Amino acid sequence: MQELRVTLTGTQIVTGFLLAVAFQQRFEDLDGYQLGVYLVLVALAALATATGLAPVVLHRVLFRQLRKARVVQLGNRYLLTTTLLVAALAVGVSHLIFDFVVGRGAGIAAAVGALVAVLALWVLPLLRRESHRD
Repeated sequence: MQELRVTLTGTQIVTGFLLAVAFQQRFEDLDGYQLGVYLVLVALAALATATGLAPVVLHRVLFRQLRKARVVQLGNRYLLTTTLLVAALAVGVSHLIFDFVVGRGAGIAAAVGALVAVLALWVLPLLRRESHRD
């Protein structure tokens, strides 16, 4: 549950940031591509928030119904899906900010850098998990 709390807080902060951006003066300076990226990120943030809340709803609905194994199994899937969405958000937000502030090339570099970081941080635990199954 602690992972869920941390993930939801981060997702809510990113969602708030994205929603606030639309009300800034310079929002009109976004080109068509940047606006498209922004709208995809807002949709991802909403989906990440909803998916992150799903284990809480699941727990409330199935509480005291002797379905703990199912709650844990589904909650784990929801949380893994949420982390994928949050990773996509991190890459996308990095891309959008660098693209807007510095330029398209910097935006692509920031997205690639963020993606490499996410993959490196995720691949190492997965490799360790696989090596400990023996």
